[in-house]
Amino acid sequence: MWRQLTIAGLLLVPLTSTAQLRHFVATLDESQWRVTQNSPIECRLEHEIPLYGSAVFSSQASKKINLDFQLAMWQKPEKVTKALLVSRAPQWRPGTPDKAITEITYQRYFNGEVPKPAAWSMLSELANGMQPTFYYTDWYHSEQQVAVGLSATNFKRMYNQFRQCLSNLLPYSFDDIAFTVLNFKSGGKELTAYSQKQMQRVQEYLSYDPEVELVLVDAYTDSYGPRNVNKRISNDRANKIKKYLMENGIQQSRIVTTGHGETKHLASNDTIVGRDQNRRVVIQISKGV
Repeated sequence: MWRQLTIAGLLLVPLTSTAQLRHFVATLDESQWRVTQNSPIECRLEHEIPLYGSAVFSSQASKKINLDFQLAMWQKPEKVTKALLVSRAPQWRPGTPDKAITEITYQRYFNGEVPKPAAWSMLSELANGMQPTFYYTDWYHSEQQVAVGLSATNFKRMYNQFRQCLSNLLPYSFDDIAFTVLNFKSGGKELTAYSQKQMQRVQEYLSYDPEVELVLVDAYTDSYGPRNVNKRISNDRANKIKKYLMENGIQQSRIVTTGHGETKHLASNDTIVGRDQNRRVVIQISKGV
């Protein structure tokens, strides 16, 4: 019922009817799009909406393709508010029909967000010269409607840069490398083939992320050999990982290494499999909030 009333009531409201509709959208001269993050771990495309806030598309490095959209408002909603997102033609394209994209709910004191499929639809509509617009009832004046539009002017060049950034995102996220266990070959300082690949992922991610504050490196051995020798081996292994990290731009002061020797076993040292599991280095990474 609400959808029917909204489409009938909102989509037919002329933008020139300022007594009923307050419309926030950048003019031809004001409309600017910016790629504010362009790296293998994050892509961000932003658009300023004069007197209202900004529109932000973003995507993070991940195993899955993802896209988030946030309508960042200078003044957050004072109450839970239903809104309709519509693709609307700009004034210089008369006769082009409007198209409803989705319905959303603004939560109190939070920025507006849309489902991921709707975010992709918004990008597609902008690329076609359309103007995605949010319609909702004013929080303080129930007789007034508010329209918040994203201008397609000057969009395409920045959109192409954003798409290029998306194609270069790493196929794994911070969470995938924040706790990494590496294993060593028996009796030496060399990582197993699988752990070498894991280490390369950690190195690659850290080389792009300036927000990493602390890297903890804890090394362990199996129980074969004298304890003092195992202690030294674990320190050597931890320092080798530290050297790897420093070579990829992580400051020495942010890396804390500890060699635990043959303590804190994960499995029995009576089997080859168990000893393989106990010869390990655990990397734990923390970021600033």
